[in-house]
Amino acid sequence: MATTIGAARVTLYLEDSFSLKDKRQVVRSITQRVRNQFNVGIAEVEDLDDQRVATLAVVCVSNSAPHADAMLATVVAFIERRVEMGVLGDVETELIAY
Repeated sequence: MATTIGAARVTLYLEDSFSLKDKRQVVRSITQRVRNQFNVGIAEVEDLDDQRVATLAVVCVSNSAPHADAMLATVVAFIERRVEMGVLGDVETELIAY
């Protein structure tokens, strides 16, 4: 049976964030909502000390590449609708056959 690992890197530009506390509140809210709604892993992976940029990694595992791709697209759309203090920036996705 084939296994597919889907990975996405999502960059958020938080224009209304004026402190790391503001940023962490937004990131914590988004990551918690994604964990509650979807069966994926999510974490902040870059730009930890930059108060206006947050980079999140989202990972899912599936036995179907189209399902993994659809799941990542759904999660990215969910994140885009829920960014409270900024806008969605770059989105990179990758499917890895394992």
